[in-house]
Amino acid sequence: MEEKSKNIDLNKDIAEKGDRFLMHTYSRLDVVFNKAKMQYLWDAEGKKYTDFTSGYGCLNVGHSNPDIIKALKEQIGRIIQPSNIFYNIPQVELAGELCRISGFGEKVFFANSGAEAVEGAIKLARKYSTDKYGKKRYEIITFNNSFHGRTLGALAATAQVKKQNMFEPLLSGFKYSDINDIESVKKKIDDNTCAVIIELIQGEGGINVCKKEFIAELKKLCEKNEILLIIDEIQTGFSRTGSIFAYQQYDVIPDIIVVAKSLGGGMPIGAVISTDKICSAFTPGTHGSTFGGNAASCSAGVAVIKYLLEKNLAGRAEILGKYLTEKLKMLQAKYQIVLEVRGMGLMLAIEFKKPIASALIKSALESGLVLNKVSESTIRFLPSLVINKKDIDFLIRFLDKYIKEEDKK
Repeated sequence: MEEKSKNIDLNKDIAEKGDRFLMHTYSRLDVVFNKAKMQYLWDAEGKKYTDFTSGYGCLNVGHSNPDIIKALKEQIGRIIQPSNIFYNIPQVELAGELCRISGFGEKVFFANSGAEAVEGAIKLARKYSTDKYGKKRYEIITFNNSFHGRTLGALAATAQVKKQNMFEPLLSGFKYSDINDIESVKKKIDDNTCAVIIELIQGEGGINVCKKEFIAELKKLCEKNEILLIIDEIQTGFSRTGSIFAYQQYDVIPDIIVVAKSLGGGMPIGAVISTDKICSAFTPGTHGSTFGGNAASCSAGVAVIKYLLEKNLAGRAEILGKYLTEKLKMLQAKYQIVLEVRGMGLMLAIEFKKPIASALIKSALESGLVLNKVSESTIRFLPSLVINKKDIDFLIRFLDKYIKEEDKK
Protein backbone atom coordinates (compact mmCIF):
# COMPACT_ATOMS: atom_id res chain seq x y z
CA MET A 1 0.00 0.00 0.00
CA GLU A 2 2.86 2.38 0.80
CA GLU A 3 4.39 1.77 -2.64
CA LYS A 4 1.11 2.54 -4.37
CA SER A 5 0.70 5.79 -2.41
CA LYS A 6 4.23 6.76 -3.37
CA ASN A 7 3.47 6.15 -7.04
CA ILE A 8 0.24 8.12 -6.88
CA ASP A 9 2.13 11.08 -5.39
CA LEU A 10 4.79 10.76 -8.11
CA ASN A 11 2.14 10.74 -10.81
CA LYS A 12 0.55 13.90 -9.43
CA ASP A 13 3.89 15.57 -8.80
CA ILE A 14 5.12 15.03 -12.36
CA ALA A 15 1.89 16.38 -13.83
CA GLU A 16 2.03 19.49 -11.65
CA LYS A 17 5.70 20.15 -12.47
CA GLY A 18 5.04 19.57 -16.15
CA ASP A 19 2.21 22.09 -16.10
CA ARG A 20 4.53 24.57 -14.44
CA PHE A 21 7.67 24.13 -16.55
CA LEU A 22 6.52 22.96 -19.99
CA MET A 23 5.06 25.28 -22.61
CA HIS A 24 1.36 24.61 -23.03
CA THR A 25 1.54 23.48 -26.66
CA TYR A 26 -0.37 20.25 -25.94
CA SER A 27 -3.63 19.53 -24.15
CA ARG A 28 -2.12 16.83 -21.99
CA LEU A 29 -4.18 14.13 -20.32
CA ASP A 30 -3.64 13.35 -16.64
CA VAL A 31 -1.61 10.19 -17.12
CA VAL A 32 2.15 9.78 -16.69
CA PHE A 33 3.58 6.80 -18.59
CA ASN A 34 6.94 5.54 -17.36
CA LYS A 35 7.14 2.02 -18.78
CA ALA A 36 6.38 0.49 -22.17
CA LYS A 37 6.69 -2.84 -23.93
CA MET A 38 5.61 -3.38 -27.54
CA GLN A 39 1.86 -2.47 -27.70
CA TYR A 40 1.47 -1.87 -23.96
CA LEU A 41 2.08 1.05 -21.59
CA TRP A 42 2.14 1.37 -17.80
CA ASP A 43 1.48 4.56 -15.85
CA ALA A 44 3.13 5.75 -12.64
CA GLU A 45 0.58 3.80 -10.60
CA GLY A 46 1.39 0.57 -12.43
CA LYS A 47 -1.84 0.47 -14.42
CA LYS A 48 -1.54 -1.28 -17.81
CA TYR A 49 -2.87 0.22 -21.05
CA THR A 50 -3.21 -1.06 -24.61
CA ASP A 51 -1.91 1.62 -26.97
CA PHE A 52 -3.73 2.32 -30.25
CA THR A 53 -1.73 5.49 -31.02
CA SER A 54 1.92 4.25 -30.97
CA GLY A 55 3.23 7.75 -30.32
CA TYR A 56 1.32 9.29 -33.25
CA GLY A 57 2.38 6.39 -35.46
CA CYS A 58 6.08 6.43 -34.49
CA LEU A 59 6.29 2.89 -33.17
CA ASN A 60 5.28 0.43 -35.89
CA VAL A 61 7.68 -2.09 -34.34
CA GLY A 62 6.32 -1.45 -30.85
CA HIS A 63 7.46 0.41 -27.75
CA SER A 64 10.93 -0.47 -26.44
CA ASN A 65 11.32 -3.27 -28.97
CA PRO A 66 14.17 -5.50 -27.70
CA ASP A 67 15.80 -5.66 -31.15
CA ILE A 68 15.92 -1.86 -31.39
CA ILE A 69 17.18 -1.49 -27.82
CA LYS A 70 19.98 -4.00 -28.50
CA ALA A 71 21.10 -2.13 -31.63
CA LEU A 72 21.02 1.20 -29.77
CA LYS A 73 23.00 -0.07 -26.79
CA GLU A 74 25.69 -1.49 -29.05
CA GLN A 75 25.95 1.71 -31.07
CA ILE A 76 25.88 4.10 -28.10
CA GLY A 77 28.75 2.12 -26.61
CA ARG A 78 30.84 2.91 -29.71
CA ILE A 79 29.89 6.39 -31.01
CA ILE A 80 26.69 8.46 -30.97
CA GLN A 81 27.27 11.66 -32.90
CA PRO A 82 30.12 12.03 -35.36
CA SER A 83 30.03 15.18 -37.48
CA ASN A 84 28.45 14.98 -40.93
CA ILE A 85 31.72 16.04 -42.51
CA PHE A 86 32.71 12.40 -41.85
CA TYR A 87 30.99 9.16 -42.80
CA ASN A 88 29.50 6.92 -40.15
CA ILE A 89 28.70 3.24 -40.67
CA PRO A 90 25.01 3.13 -39.54
CA GLN A 91 24.19 6.21 -41.64
CA VAL A 92 25.64 4.71 -44.81
CA GLU A 93 24.00 1.34 -44.09
CA LEU A 94 20.57 2.91 -43.45
CA ALA A 95 20.78 5.08 -46.57
CA GLY A 96 21.47 1.98 -48.63
CA GLU A 97 18.56 0.11 -47.05
CA LEU A 98 16.16 3.01 -47.68
CA CYS A 99 17.18 3.20 -51.33
CA ARG A 100 16.74 -0.57 -51.66
CA ILE A 101 13.29 -0.86 -50.06
CA SER A 102 11.99 2.27 -51.81
CA GLY A 103 12.56 0.63 -55.19
CA PHE A 104 13.52 3.90 -56.87
CA GLY A 105 15.73 5.90 -54.49
CA GLU A 106 19.42 6.46 -55.16
CA LYS A 107 20.35 9.12 -52.61
CA VAL A 108 19.20 10.00 -49.07
CA PHE A 109 19.38 13.12 -46.90
CA PHE A 110 18.87 12.61 -43.16
CA ALA A 111 17.11 15.03 -40.82
CA ASN A 112 15.74 14.83 -37.26
CA SER A 113 11.99 14.76 -37.92
CA GLY A 114 9.21 14.62 -40.47
CA ALA A 115 8.85 18.39 -40.61
CA GLU A 116 12.57 18.76 -41.32
CA ALA A 117 12.35 16.10 -44.01
CA VAL A 118 9.53 18.07 -45.64
CA GLU A 119 11.64 21.24 -45.43
CA GLY A 120 14.46 19.37 -47.16
CA ALA A 121 12.14 18.13 -49.91
CA ILE A 122 10.81 21.66 -50.50
CA LYS A 123 14.35 23.00 -50.83
CA LEU A 124 15.43 20.11 -53.07
CA ALA A 125 12.43 20.52 -55.40
CA ARG A 126 12.92 24.27 -55.64
CA LYS A 127 16.66 24.06 -56.17
CA TYR A 128 16.35 21.35 -58.84
CA SER A 129 13.61 23.25 -60.68
CA THR A 130 15.11 26.73 -60.52
CA ASP A 131 18.48 25.34 -61.65
CA LYS A 132 16.79 23.69 -64.62
CA TYR A 133 14.02 26.13 -65.55
CA GLY A 134 14.84 29.48 -63.94
CA LYS A 135 14.09 31.41 -60.75
CA LYS A 136 10.32 31.71 -61.27
CA ARG A 137 9.74 27.95 -61.11
CA TYR A 138 9.41 27.52 -57.35
CA GLU A 139 5.70 27.07 -56.55
CA ILE A 140 4.38 23.87 -54.97
CA ILE A 141 0.84 22.47 -54.98
CA THR A 142 -0.39 20.79 -51.80
CA PHE A 143 -3.85 19.65 -50.70
CA ASN A 144 -6.58 20.90 -48.40
CA ASN A 145 -6.67 19.06 -45.04
CA SER A 146 -3.07 17.95 -45.50
CA PHE A 147 -0.49 17.98 -42.72
CA HIS A 148 3.24 18.20 -43.40
CA GLY A 149 4.61 19.65 -40.17
CA ARG A 150 4.73 22.75 -37.97
CA THR A 151 7.94 24.52 -39.05
CA LEU A 152 7.17 27.57 -41.15
CA GLY A 153 7.92 25.97 -44.52
CA ALA A 154 6.11 22.72 -43.70
CA LEU A 155 3.25 24.75 -42.20
CA ALA A 156 2.87 26.66 -45.46
CA ALA A 157 2.52 23.27 -47.17
CA THR A 158 -0.06 22.22 -44.57
CA ALA A 159 -3.36 23.37 -46.04
CA GLN A 160 -5.30 23.79 -42.80
CA VAL A 161 -6.30 27.37 -42.01
CA LYS A 162 -6.75 26.67 -38.29
CA LYS A 163 -3.09 25.66 -38.04
CA GLN A 164 -1.79 28.45 -40.29
CA ASN A 165 -3.71 31.60 -39.38
CA MET A 166 -1.81 32.30 -36.13
CA PHE A 167 1.58 32.40 -37.87
CA GLU A 168 1.07 34.54 -40.96
CA PRO A 169 2.72 35.66 -43.11
CA LEU A 170 3.58 32.18 -44.26
CA LEU A 171 6.29 31.15 -46.69
CA SER A 172 5.03 32.09 -50.15
CA GLY A 173 4.80 29.82 -53.17
CA PHE A 174 2.13 27.31 -52.15
CA LYS A 175 -1.22 26.61 -53.79
CA TYR A 176 -3.91 24.28 -52.49
CA SER A 177 -6.05 21.74 -54.32
CA ASP A 178 -8.40 18.93 -53.24
CA ILE A 179 -7.53 15.24 -53.14
CA ASN A 180 -9.44 13.03 -55.56
CA ASP A 181 -10.23 16.07 -57.74
CA ILE A 182 -7.78 16.20 -60.64
CA GLU A 183 -9.46 19.27 -62.13
CA SER A 184 -8.67 21.26 -58.99
CA VAL A 185 -5.00 20.39 -59.54
CA LYS A 186 -5.04 21.32 -63.23
CA LYS A 187 -6.41 24.76 -62.34
CA LYS A 188 -3.43 25.50 -60.09
CA ILE A 189 -0.65 24.42 -62.45
CA ASP A 190 1.20 27.13 -64.37
CA ASP A 191 4.72 27.87 -65.61
CA ASN A 192 5.87 28.54 -62.05
CA THR A 193 4.86 25.15 -60.62
CA CYS A 194 7.83 22.99 -59.64
CA ALA A 195 6.27 20.22 -57.54
CA VAL A 196 3.23 18.59 -55.98
CA ILE A 197 3.40 17.19 -52.44
CA ILE A 198 0.73 14.77 -51.26
CA GLU A 199 -0.13 12.29 -48.50
CA LEU A 200 -1.76 9.20 -49.97
CA ILE A 201 -3.72 9.00 -46.74
CA GLN A 202 -4.18 12.30 -44.95
CA GLY A 203 -3.38 11.44 -41.34
CA GLU A 204 -3.99 14.59 -39.27
CA GLY A 205 -6.63 15.63 -41.80
CA GLY A 206 -8.86 12.74 -40.76
CA ILE A 207 -7.63 9.56 -42.53
CA ASN A 208 -8.77 10.69 -45.97
CA VAL A 209 -7.67 8.15 -48.57
CA CYS A 210 -6.59 9.08 -52.10
CA LYS A 211 -8.21 7.05 -54.87
CA LYS A 212 -5.85 5.03 -57.07
CA GLU A 213 -7.24 6.52 -60.26
CA PHE A 214 -6.65 10.04 -58.91
CA ILE A 215 -3.00 9.30 -58.11
CA ALA A 216 -2.51 7.72 -61.55
CA GLU A 217 -3.91 10.87 -63.18
CA LEU A 218 -1.80 13.08 -60.90
CA LYS A 219 1.37 11.24 -61.89
CA LYS A 220 0.57 11.63 -65.60
CA LEU A 221 -0.15 15.32 -65.06
CA CYS A 222 3.19 15.80 -63.31
CA GLU A 223 5.08 13.98 -66.05
CA LYS A 224 3.33 15.98 -68.77
CA ASN A 225 4.27 19.29 -67.11
CA GLU A 226 7.71 18.17 -65.87
CA ILE A 227 6.63 18.69 -62.27
CA LEU A 228 8.16 16.70 -59.41
CA LEU A 229 5.84 14.40 -57.46
CA ILE A 230 6.70 14.37 -53.75
CA ILE A 231 4.91 11.74 -51.64
CA ASP A 232 4.79 12.27 -47.89
CA GLU A 233 5.15 8.81 -46.31
CA ILE A 234 5.81 10.09 -42.80
CA GLN A 235 2.72 8.39 -41.33
CA THR A 236 2.00 5.81 -44.04
CA GLY A 237 5.53 4.44 -44.33
CA PHE A 238 7.23 1.35 -42.94
CA SER A 239 4.48 -1.22 -43.42
CA ARG A 240 1.55 0.62 -41.80
CA THR A 241 -0.82 0.42 -44.78
CA GLY A 242 -0.05 -3.16 -45.84
CA SER A 243 3.07 -2.46 -47.92
CA ILE A 244 6.45 -1.03 -46.95
CA PHE A 245 5.39 2.30 -48.45
CA ALA A 246 1.83 3.25 -49.37
CA TYR A 247 2.76 4.37 -52.90
CA GLN A 248 3.67 0.77 -53.68
CA GLN A 249 -0.06 0.00 -53.66
CA TYR A 250 -0.76 2.84 -56.11
CA ASP A 251 1.45 1.66 -58.98
CA VAL A 252 3.28 4.99 -59.24
CA ILE A 253 6.93 5.93 -58.84
CA PRO A 254 7.41 9.26 -57.03
CA ASP A 255 10.29 11.62 -57.65
CA ILE A 256 10.87 12.28 -53.95
CA ILE A 257 9.53 10.71 -50.77
CA VAL A 258 9.82 11.96 -47.22
CA VAL A 259 9.84 9.58 -44.25
CA ALA A 260 10.21 9.83 -40.48
CA LYS A 261 8.16 8.64 -37.46
CA SER A 262 8.48 4.83 -37.37
CA LEU A 263 11.86 4.81 -39.12
CA GLY A 264 13.61 5.36 -35.79
CA GLY A 265 11.63 2.90 -33.67
CA GLY A 266 11.22 5.71 -31.13
CA MET A 267 14.41 7.60 -31.95
CA PRO A 268 14.21 11.00 -33.74
CA ILE A 269 15.01 10.73 -37.45
CA GLY A 270 13.63 11.81 -40.81
CA ALA A 271 14.81 11.36 -44.38
CA VAL A 272 14.40 12.61 -47.93
CA ILE A 273 14.80 9.92 -50.62
CA SER A 274 15.20 10.69 -54.32
CA THR A 275 17.14 9.94 -57.49
CA ASP A 276 20.71 10.79 -58.46
CA LYS A 277 19.41 13.23 -61.09
CA ILE A 278 17.27 15.24 -58.69
CA CYS A 279 19.72 15.04 -55.78
CA SER A 280 22.49 16.52 -57.92
CA ALA A 281 20.85 19.88 -57.12
CA PHE A 282 22.12 19.57 -53.54
CA THR A 283 25.82 20.43 -53.42
CA PRO A 284 27.99 21.12 -50.34
CA GLY A 285 26.56 24.07 -48.42
CA THR A 286 23.06 23.99 -49.94
CA HIS A 287 21.49 22.03 -47.08
CA GLY A 288 22.48 20.38 -43.83
CA SER A 289 21.50 19.15 -40.37
CA THR A 290 23.79 18.95 -37.35
CA PHE A 291 22.15 15.90 -35.79
CA GLY A 292 20.61 14.53 -39.00
CA GLY A 293 21.74 10.95 -39.55
CA ASN A 294 23.51 10.60 -36.21
CA ALA A 295 24.89 7.13 -35.63
CA ALA A 296 22.51 6.22 -32.78
CA SER A 297 19.29 7.05 -34.64
CA CYS A 298 20.55 5.40 -37.83
CA SER A 299 21.48 2.20 -35.99
CA ALA A 300 17.89 2.11 -34.71
CA GLY A 301 16.62 2.67 -38.26
CA VAL A 302 18.65 -0.25 -39.60
CA ALA A 303 17.22 -2.48 -36.85
CA VAL A 304 13.68 -1.26 -37.60
CA ILE A 305 13.90 -2.16 -41.28
CA LYS A 306 15.37 -5.57 -40.47
CA TYR A 307 12.61 -6.27 -37.95
CA LEU A 308 9.69 -5.16 -40.11
CA LEU A 309 10.95 -7.25 -43.04
CA GLU A 310 11.75 -10.37 -41.00
CA LYS A 311 8.41 -10.25 -39.15
CA ASN A 312 6.47 -9.29 -42.31
CA LEU A 313 4.76 -6.39 -40.54
CA ALA A 314 3.28 -5.26 -43.85
CA GLY A 315 1.38 -8.53 -44.16
CA ARG A 316 0.41 -8.32 -40.51
CA ALA A 317 -0.90 -4.76 -40.98
CA GLU A 318 -2.98 -5.88 -43.95
CA ILE A 319 -4.53 -8.85 -42.11
CA LEU A 320 -5.16 -7.09 -38.80
CA GLY A 321 -6.25 -3.93 -40.61
CA LYS A 322 -8.99 -5.89 -42.37
CA TYR A 323 -10.00 -7.48 -39.06
CA LEU A 324 -10.22 -4.11 -37.28
CA THR A 325 -12.07 -2.55 -40.22
CA GLU A 326 -14.66 -5.35 -40.20
CA LYS A 327 -15.21 -4.90 -36.46
CA LEU A 328 -15.54 -1.12 -36.78
CA LYS A 329 -17.99 -1.47 -39.67
CA MET A 330 -20.08 -3.81 -37.54
CA LEU A 331 -20.38 -0.93 -35.06
CA GLN A 332 -21.30 1.40 -37.92
CA ALA A 333 -24.08 -0.95 -38.98
CA LYS A 334 -25.24 -1.31 -35.38
CA TYR A 335 -25.37 2.33 -34.28
CA GLN A 336 -26.82 5.39 -36.00
CA ILE A 337 -24.28 7.72 -34.40
CA VAL A 338 -21.41 6.25 -36.46
CA LEU A 339 -21.00 8.20 -39.70
CA GLU A 340 -18.07 6.44 -41.42
CA VAL A 341 -15.17 4.02 -41.07
CA ARG A 342 -12.22 4.62 -43.40
CA GLY A 343 -8.53 3.99 -43.92
CA MET A 344 -6.06 1.36 -45.09
CA GLY A 345 -4.09 -1.31 -43.24
CA LEU A 346 -3.65 -0.23 -39.63
CA MET A 347 -4.22 3.45 -40.38
CA LEU A 348 -7.93 3.81 -39.70
CA ALA A 349 -10.56 6.20 -38.39
CA ILE A 350 -14.10 6.09 -37.11
CA GLU A 351 -16.15 9.28 -37.51
CA PHE A 352 -19.25 10.09 -35.49
CA LYS A 353 -22.22 12.30 -36.25
CA LYS A 354 -21.64 14.41 -33.14
CA PRO A 355 -18.58 15.63 -31.17
CA ILE A 356 -17.95 12.83 -28.68
CA ALA A 357 -14.23 12.21 -29.31
CA SER A 358 -12.76 14.02 -26.28
CA ALA A 359 -15.09 12.34 -23.80
CA LEU A 360 -14.57 8.96 -25.49
CA ILE A 361 -10.77 9.25 -25.17
CA LYS A 362 -10.99 10.06 -21.44
CA SER A 363 -13.32 7.12 -20.85
CA ALA A 364 -10.98 4.88 -22.83
CA LEU A 365 -8.06 5.83 -20.57
CA GLU A 366 -10.09 4.84 -17.54
CA SER A 367 -10.67 1.48 -19.23
CA GLY A 368 -6.99 0.98 -20.07
CA LEU A 369 -7.00 2.09 -23.71
CA VAL A 370 -4.91 4.86 -25.29
CA LEU A 371 -6.74 6.49 -28.23
CA ASN A 372 -6.26 9.62 -30.30
CA LYS A 373 -8.64 12.07 -31.97
CA VAL A 374 -8.06 14.09 -35.14
CA SER A 375 -11.23 16.13 -34.62
CA GLU A 376 -14.02 16.32 -32.07
CA SER A 377 -15.94 13.76 -34.10
CA THR A 378 -13.14 11.48 -35.39
CA ILE A 379 -10.98 8.90 -33.61
CA ARG A 380 -7.81 7.77 -35.39
CA PHE A 381 -6.24 4.34 -34.91
CA LEU A 382 -2.45 4.06 -35.43
CA PRO A 383 -1.49 1.05 -33.29
CA SER A 384 1.87 -0.64 -33.35
CA LEU A 385 1.86 -3.35 -36.00
CA VAL A 386 2.62 -5.94 -33.32
CA ILE A 387 -0.90 -5.77 -31.87
CA ASN A 388 -3.03 -8.90 -32.01
CA LYS A 389 -6.70 -9.84 -32.38
CA LYS A 390 -7.08 -10.00 -28.60
CA ASP A 391 -6.03 -6.34 -28.38
CA ILE A 392 -8.48 -5.40 -31.14
CA ASP A 393 -11.31 -7.31 -29.46
CA PHE A 394 -10.59 -5.41 -26.23
CA LEU A 395 -10.88 -2.13 -28.13
CA ILE A 396 -14.11 -3.16 -29.85
CA ARG A 397 -15.74 -4.25 -26.58
CA PHE A 398 -15.03 -0.82 -25.12
CA LEU A 399 -16.26 1.03 -28.23
CA ASP A 400 -19.40 -1.08 -28.43
CA LYS A 401 -20.32 -0.27 -24.84
CA TYR A 402 -19.47 3.43 -25.10
CA ILE A 403 -21.13 4.03 -28.47
CA LYS A 404 -24.25 2.17 -27.35
CA GLU A 405 -24.75 4.69 -24.52
CA GLU A 406 -24.07 7.66 -26.81
CA ASP A 407 -26.42 6.29 -29.43
CA LYS A 408 -29.28 6.40 -26.93
CA LYS A 409 -28.85 10.13 -26.23
